[in-house]
Amino acid sequence: MKDLLSIFYPSYYTKNTYSIDFKKLKELGIKGIIFDIDNTLVPHDAPADKKAFRLIEELKEMGFKLMIVSNNEEPRVKLFADALGCPYVFKALKPAATGYLEAFKKTGLKKEELICIGDQIFTDIWGANRAGLKSILVGRLYPYEPPHIHLKRMLEYPVKLKYLKYRKKRG
Repeated sequence: MKDLLSIFYPSYYTKNTYSIDFKKLKELGIKGIIFDIDNTLVPHDAPADKKAFRLIEELKEMGFKLMIVSNNEEPRVKLFADALGCPYVFKALKPAATGYLEAFKKTGLKKEELICIGDQIFTDIWGANRAGLKSILVGRLYPYEPPHIHLKRMLEYPVKLKYLKYRKKRG
């Protein structure tokens, strides 16, 4: 019987964006990466920092096509994405697939060549799954978050525990 919560499960889970083995992703045929911003690349509402610049530069040197997909308003997303030299989709309406599908089309890649990286199950991961894309759930970078996101974290927690049990069973 299919797990009813599997619509929320990421393809992979890791501690944070900066612990991902991007060489391994390249070996698996991944050619493009769609990033969320807040608590995925930088703390919530922070500008691009040295760590984000370094990572994005390394990924570009590796030949990855990169996109930023965020539910934020355009001024926040544009400022961040332009600083990193990445195309972007703002007001993506995650968990709807719309923003991911727009980003997918812009990359010119096949769906199986893309992976989405984000820190929230009910927006980033569910949206990627709805768009038929692989995903990586990452732990948040910084403990402070606005109250509405903190509430979502509390609701996501049981889903994350169920996913971790599911993953452990599957090996």
